Amino acid sequence: MRTAPSGAAWAETARRAEALGYSTLTVPDHFTEIFSPMPAIVAAAAATTRLRVGTLVLNNDFRHPVLLAREAALVDLLTDGRLQLGLGAGYMKSEYEQAGLPFDRGGVRVARLAEAVTILKGLLRGDTVTFEGHHYHVTGHAIHPRPRQQPHPPILIGGNGRHILALAACEADIVALTGLTFSQGGTGRDFSGFTAAGTDERLRWIAEVAPERLDRLELNALIQRVIVTDARAKAAEELARQWTSLTAADILDKQGGITLAREVRNFAKCLPQVLTDRERLAVDYIRH
Repeated sequence: MRTAPSGAAWAETARRAEALGYSTLTVPDHFTEIFSPMPAIVAAAAATTRLRVGTLVLNNDFRHPVLLAREAALVDLLTDGRLQLGLGAGYMKSEYEQAGLPFDRGGVRVARLAEAVTILKGLLRGDTVTFEGHHYHVTGHAIHPRPRQQPHPPILIGGNGRHILALAACEADIVALTGLTFSQGGTGRDFSGFTAAGTDERLRWIAEVAPERLDRLELNALIQRVIVTDARAKAAEELARQWTSLTAADILDKQGGITLAREVRNFAKCLPQVLTDRERLAVDYIRH
């Protein structure tokens, strides 16, 4: 979810999501007309009883890991242990420029996220952390309060490239397959990760990097677009003209990573194909 016209409307949307059986409500993190993630998910949790809440995903470069650890611990406590902490390396150059932040190359942003995750995990499990890295320096810091979930709330790391997925495979509880690579500071988009071959390649990367963690990792896949239509082939052709990395055949491929166009009148009719996609990919849950 992204925004609402009022607090009451936001709370009602969260309650409706819970009533419909959704397991998790997540909020993105961008400098645009969307809610700031942390206050929004606390409000959503306060309006519900079981719904898990999370960030999908926080841009690591917008928050120092010490500050984020303090906020995440308190959010987890206030939501009765329902937080899922989603993290990413950031990709939109325009947002960095608006905030006066340097926009480093992708490998540097991923390396900085790796250091942040190390600091976050230590603080959230209750350590007094001293850390000397290339990007962060922390001296003798501990946080209060501790999060309700121990040793820490589930950490999700999302991405599509080899380096970010390697980090996720080694350090995250949940690996989020976005299927999408941004280039040119967020203005260029490569959707090839949504193809069957692209998805399988990324699953191989994860298995190669951290085979010993596979039985403990939760895999998460993104549905980038749901199109409600009776003209499935036409919708696929129109989408392929927008997303030139994919052909209409890729989009219609029943064996593809995630089918993007669906011949449905309501989402309930999507479920058989969604479940087929989930079984083929061995992912634990699918998000949109």
